[in-house]
Amino acid sequence: MAAGGRRKSGRILILIALVLVIVLAAAAFLLRDRFFPQQQAQTLPTPSPRQDLINIVVLAQPVSRGTVLTEGVLATIAYPQGEMVEGLFFTDMQQVIGNQVKYDLEQGVPLTPSLVTTAKEGSIASFEIEAGKVAISIPITSLTSVSYGLQPQDHVNILAAVSLVDLDPDFQTKLPNFTASVLVPGPTGGEDGGTSASTMIQSGGATSQQGRTELDTTLNQPVYVVPSEGQRSRLVSQTLVQDAVVLWVGEFPEDGNISQMPTPVPDTAPAEGETTTTPRPTLITLIVSPQDAVTLNYLMLSNASLNLALRGAGDSQLIETEAVTLQFIMDQYRIPYPTKLPYGLESASSNDQVIITP
Repeated sequence: MAAGGRRKSGRILILIALVLVIVLAAAAFLLRDRFFPQQQAQTLPTPSPRQDLINIVVLAQPVSRGTVLTEGVLATIAYPQGEMVEGLFFTDMQQVIGNQVKYDLEQGVPLTPSLVTTAKEGSIASFEIEAGKVAISIPITSLTSVSYGLQPQDHVNILAAVSLVDLDPDFQTKLPNFTASVLVPGPTGGEDGGTSASTMIQSGGATSQQGRTELDTTLNQPVYVVPSEGQRSRLVSQTLVQDAVVLWVGEFPEDGNISQMPTPVPDTAPAEGETTTTPRPTLITLIVSPQDAVTLNYLMLSNASLNLALRGAGDSQLIETEAVTLQFIMDQYRIPYPTKLPYGLESASSNDQVIITP
């Protein structure tokens, strides 16, 4: 009995030992990543194939339009030769040294043939004129240039005003014509007879102007009326050009660099007690169409009045306008024609007029 009991208890201990071993093995399997982290395999990047490089020319510092390129403002950087397009970038500084840049460029910009120019290609100002346009200069004053407030790249409308007069279509002279008296050659009718009179023309003066016959209602007889003054011209004003671009104000710099407006310098130093005055521009250069340039040239030679109206920034809208005459102003703004009254206002400049000031 005792031997059987010992064998039975031995088997129980073996079973308990097996269970403990299984439990410990399971716990070790579950906790291995926490207490014994395994080093994960790292995927190494695939090495890229070696590329051949080539040097291209770039700007080592910012430059303004018209700057002459020197070795001091240039640098080179490596560029993949496989991505290089033939003729896209300059690869040798000597190819660009001495050339001028067409635009304001930032540091690091790779230089291309479209960004630089040689002196043989024209002035710097010509780069600002788009294809199909031309530049023309017109005279300006304070009143015609928005009080000298215009600057390059401003957009303006050009207003024109012309004075029209009536002409004799054959003589092409201003009406009214002058009259003249002509004595036809022939006998004078004197005692000696046979004497010829010469032709005599009387002209000039207010009394020789061509007039017209009117019936005087008071005397009930015709009278010959001549004008009291020369013919008055008739003024008409209209918008001539819309959205023209200001290329330059005043005369161009001698070096042709129009990257910035020059500071006006007085011609002479002011005397003691006098204020310094800077010279004002008398010309402005505008970018217009070729036809508008021809029209402006005709009007300037005809002594027409040209005025500039500044447009708002970014406004390129074209608005049709009506020509303005005296009749248009009277009708558009409802100005009545004054009635002839038997009384009037005394002029303020009269000696017996009392002016009261507050």
